[in-house]
Amino acid sequence: MNERQRYEKLDLNNKLIWNLRDTGRTMRRTSEGRGSQKRVLIVLLETGRITQKALTERLGIQPGSASEVIGKLEAAGMLYRAPSEDDRRTSDIVLTDEGRAAAEEAAAQRRARHEDMFACLDDREKAALLGLLERLNDSWTALYPEGEGAHLEHKSVK
Repeated sequence: MNERQRYEKLDLNNKLIWNLRDTGRTMRRTSEGRGSQKRVLIVLLETGRITQKALTERLGIQPGSASEVIGKLEAAGMLYRAPSEDDRRTSDIVLTDEGRAAAEEAAAQRRARHEDMFACLDDREKAALLGLLERLNDSWTALYPEGEGAHLEHKSVK
């Protein structure tokens, strides 16, 4: 039995799971990744400056992974560490001019990719899909509040 035949035999709930799984795989494959250099640059572009701890929390990665990526970007001249404006005991991570240019390019690529990903839907369909996904996320956050499968806090726009 091929994949299509297996899919056709699934009930509605399992077809939904199958499609959400495939959608997640495509999103992971086409994105810059949680702790990638591009993602770090984009976050810095959005925040201006940020502590390594805050960056690590925002990306949802381990501190060691963040240190490795930050070190590579620092060595490449994309960012530097500056004394924190809020706490003299810490330092902030800040984009250089070269890093800002790379971050702007990465953000533009992300926006174009997101446009392409939803190009098959009109605005009405996008809004309907968004409403359904928000309901699912709210429900799943309540059903699975901790541990594996836990979702980020979700705020629906209603």
